[in-house]
Amino acid sequence: MHIDTITTVTSPELDWQQEALCAQTGADFFFPEPGSSVREAKRICGLCPIRSACLEYALDNDERFGVWGGLSEKERLALRRTSR
Repeated sequence: MHIDTITTVTSPELDWQQEALCAQTGADFFFPEPGSSVREAKRICGLCPIRSACLEYALDNDERFGVWGGLSEKERLALRRTSR
């Protein structure tokens, strides 16, 4: 299935996403092909002023794919395991 248009749902809880550097960069770095480097995504996250809100969102919503808040899928999984 191919989607020609992307509809964005906004809510006050997600206003932080508008300030995210990834929103200005594009998703390619943050959702790489399996086995690809996430180095560039992490570099961009390191400069992002809302990195902590992004990571909190990913952990609260069990995001399983991509780089969120500067952490890869595996790093977020390890963080969840150690925080239990």
